Amino acid sequence: MRIIKCAGVLALACAGGVQAGVVTMSPRPTARPAGEMAATQLAAVELSTSLRPASRPAIQQPTETALQTAEENQRFQNWVRAFKDRAAVQGIDRRVLDQAFDGVTYDADIIRRDRNQSEFTKTIWEYLDSAASDTRIANGQAALATHRATLEAIEARYGVEKEVVVAVWGLESAYGTYRGKTDIIGALSTLAFDGRRGAFFEEQLVAALKILQNGDTTPRNMTGSWAGAMGHTQFIPTSYLDYAVDFTGDGKRDIWSDDPTDALASTAAYLAKFGWISGQPWGVEVRLPDGFDYRLADRKIGKMPSDWARLGVVGVDGRAVRDFGTASILLPAGGNGAAFMIFKNFAVIERYNAADAYVIGVGHLSDRIKSGPAIQAKWPREDRALTLSERKEMQERLTARGFDTQGVDGRIGPLTISAVRSFQVASGMTPDGYASLNLLKRLR
Repeated sequence: MRIIKCAGVLALACAGGVQAGVVTMSPRPTARPAGEMAATQLAAVELSTSLRPASRPAIQQPTETALQTAEENQRFQNWVRAFKDRAAVQGIDRRVLDQAFDGVTYDADIIRRDRNQSEFTKTIWEYLDSAASDTRIANGQAALATHRATLEAIEARYGVEKEVVVAVWGLESAYGTYRGKTDIIGALSTLAFDGRRGAFFEEQLVAALKILQNGDTTPRNMTGSWAGAMGHTQFIPTSYLDYAVDFTGDGKRDIWSDDPTDALASTAAYLAKFGWISGQPWGVEVRLPDGFDYRLADRKIGKMPSDWARLGVVGVDGRAVRDFGTASILLPAGGNGAAFMIFKNFAVIERYNAADAYVIGVGHLSDRIKSGPAIQAKWPREDRALTLSERKEMQERLTARGFDTQGVDGRIGPLTISAVRSFQVASGMTPDGYASLNLLKRLR
């Protein structure tokens, strides 16, 4: 999908299972300046040169930045030559390699993006304000109407509800509007050469070359995000090889085409592969009873909805939730926000992107596209998200007090949530596991 897009079918960097996480969708990349003179500058040059004798052009010395770029690109080209040998051993034809790397150069801007870890994140409610905005809902309903016959055929084959497929499409590329125009071979080779996650990106690069060798697309048509995610629903190359399908029957698994059919079918095939249960919701908003034991709000604790109802956990309509299957209680904003009863399909969407915010975003958007209600509970909008440095500080302080988070990375995943809950119990606080600013102040 930081938030960046997190590990799953599409994500190349993972925020972990965050509570107040963010899933950021890359905007369409802007073209670099062409370096052309403005019309007034060009006119001035023409005028001045016409009034004086011709002379030898001044020899401009390359800038330090230009020299560094040239040196880096030379090292990159050396790396490409060595990589081609490694790829050939893995069965990539030399002709495919030469065509794929024709004109490819090192892209420093991609490295800058890869290393730019934002200090700030959004709260879950800020994310959902965008993920399930009125505009995105309306556009999703319009996309569903336009492609209804195709989506119904996809649903019939794979058993994944059409609204869920459309919701993934809506969050990944705004229904095909922002698919990314970055050259995938150039992006992946730059990231593999850089070495920070070299082995991972080299694996993706080899997979991309296999896609080209299979004839599904051409090198320069293989475009996507700067991080290597491709098409309408942003598959990374290895996931494409494993799960993409040719639903149109033209012999190509074309997720790049303006026609989204293969991309939408591939998304459904992916979710089906990981156990999607037709007819089961991803989750249902629920009301918790007074005196609810917040230690029960744990992904490891599963009960049938009828059993939860006996404990006073019911839908927002006051009635017991249907027994769709074993469910857990999720509190993405702690005890002061919405509560959800989540089912296996929640975990299936997580395979696409592991951030809780993203999964809730897909699930809730699909419900709204289906004309379902908005989330009823109030969010604690007076709160703000912790910065990266504050999240790391919280982990350090928890660990120092004996509540080990097993690492300080600024990612609020299950281990940190467990440590937070243990600290809350020991401190007589509501043990909702929510990593809030108030809790950090308490630790201080």
